[in-house]
Amino acid sequence: MKPSQEQMAVEGKNWVVPRPESAHEVRLHDGSLVIIRRHGNPTGPRLILSHGNGFAIDLYYPFWSLFLEDFDVIVYDLRNHGWNPVGNVKYHNLPIFVRDLEIILDAVDRHYGSKPRVGIYHSLTALVALQPRIRPDLFAGLVLFDPPICKGGRGYAEFEAAASRNAELTRLRANKFATRGHLAEIIPYLPSFQLVVPGVFELLAETTLRESADHEGYELCCPPEYEARILEFAGSFAVLADFDHIRCPVKVLGADPTLPYSYLPTFDLSYIVKLDYDFLPESTHLLQLEKPAQCAQVVVDYLRKHNLMKP
Repeated sequence: MKPSQEQMAVEGKNWVVPRPESAHEVRLHDGSLVIIRRHGNPTGPRLILSHGNGFAIDLYYPFWSLFLEDFDVIVYDLRNHGWNPVGNVKYHNLPIFVRDLEIILDAVDRHYGSKPRVGIYHSLTALVALQPRIRPDLFAGLVLFDPPICKGGRGYAEFEAAASRNAELTRLRANKFATRGHLAEIIPYLPSFQLVVPGVFELLAETTLRESADHEGYELCCPPEYEARILEFAGSFAVLADFDHIRCPVKVLGADPTLPYSYLPTFDLSYIVKLDYDFLPESTHLLQLEKPAQCAQVVVDYLRKHNLMKP
């Protein structure tokens, strides 16, 4: 688990996501497409990674690049994100993401052969992996980064208020930019991105924008309305997260609960007896983009603890 010579030479300031070893289109039940990609060492243990709401898994390259030497790394974007075409917004919801997950994982086995899967998910995709409708034997292990889990009570009211506020702000967000550089210039002013490693502003512009249909500038791969739709209903599904039906060991690494949140409230999940929970000091919701090496080390320590380092 080491950065490449190129990464060390530029000190993380010029992240260039490599071309995948292979890529395959996966047709979902409604005809939508998700493109799965393979990176890394095909003989290593299999890691499957995806991203948070409105992002793309290639944005997390400073984190998952650290696994390429030793692991079989499979990445994919949620429908209507990243590499995938934008489909009908009525199918853009968490129950559909749950249904998509089993189709995507079956496709991974079909194209790359079957072996134990360790899911590494952040935020929205972490919440998807914890929904009670998920087949409990899909994973040999799960490492979840700051999942938006919230039970009832006072904390739930705060969560709902923050989610509604963020949904309103998301709908006001610009969807089109003259150049990728224009978005990269805006990101440093957003509270959520104050602690990220160098180069993430440019990487976000590169991985979450695509050339617009009219060829006049760039537009967000995940339109603001789609992102806001998930935020609107986040609270309804945050309370449904169910660790009891998951058969594999689960590690959760949360943001520092002592820091002011700029996205959604972070919750201390140490009260869940079945759960291996820690938080990463001096990190926020984007902890994989703020402390990628420390996050990657947590994954490796977890794999060793549960004997999941074998292919």
